[in-house]
Amino acid sequence: MIEMTNVYIAGLGAIGSMIASRLHKNCCLKVIVDTGRKQRYTEDGIYVNEVKHDFEYITPEDNEAPADLLIIAVKNRHLDQTIKAIRPFVVKNTCILSLLNGIDSENIIGSQFGMEHMLYSFIVATDSVRMKNRTNYTNVGKIVFGEKNSEITPRVKAVKALFEKSMIGVEVPEDIIREIWWKFMLNVGINQTSAVLRAPYGLYQISETARSLMRDACMEVLMIAEKKKINLTNEDINKYFQLINGLSADGKTSMLQDVEAGRITEVETFAGAVIRMGKEFGISTPVNEILYKMIKTIEESY
Repeated sequence: MIEMTNVYIAGLGAIGSMIASRLHKNCCLKVIVDTGRKQRYTEDGIYVNEVKHDFEYITPEDNEAPADLLIIAVKNRHLDQTIKAIRPFVVKNTCILSLLNGIDSENIIGSQFGMEHMLYSFIVATDSVRMKNRTNYTNVGKIVFGEKNSEITPRVKAVKALFEKSMIGVEVPEDIIREIWWKFMLNVGINQTSAVLRAPYGLYQISETARSLMRDACMEVLMIAEKKKINLTNEDINKYFQLINGLSADGKTSMLQDVEAGRITEVETFAGAVIRMGKEFGISTPVNEILYKMIKTIEESY
């Protein structure tokens, strides 16, 4: 029986801090940080739903035991730096679970450590928002994950048991690659349009125009998925709106939070990827091309 005892997490943003707050009572949880963050987090603390959490922080230079499970919850722009930071804690049996947006992070991380370490994963239906050292949420959402071949291995069972014990929603689907593309299509639709519209989830709950714009962006992903033999349909887009209706009206996508904070967004991971794949397959992507230019303009205005 595999046990996920030493669980390390890299990234304490809206997602990482929320997940850490749920896990720390059920395993030996440590947060991988650099020296500056270690000092700041130790002095100021991290608050999740107004509860202060004094996590154990470790740096790559610390002589710590290797991780059984290593969760990566950073933005794509920080991935290269994070790979360097986690390297001392990855050994033969370490399982790596990436919660990054997009469809490439598992391959990027796996190219450095070996694909045998990777579980494919993402988080969905959470409305967590972080401001400075405070994260608030009403829906923890669920982590969808699995082996690339969808086999229910002992490590899948162990990770699932840990999440369930920690009251984190979890799903092990029959086809994780399809589900990752489903989440990618959702992000392309709502993250980018919300950033341009400066719109929380509530707007998509009441505005047919906002939902139509989101659908138009998603349709370009749908056409690419058909070329790649990924089984996505129009009904998958309809499910997005059901999901959004269950979120806090004041909740915000990660890209909207980036724009409001004046940070570089993940537009290259979303519209940039759609545009590149569209050119590869000869598919027109005018909606994502416009969103790309608009979001890049917003970034240039900071």
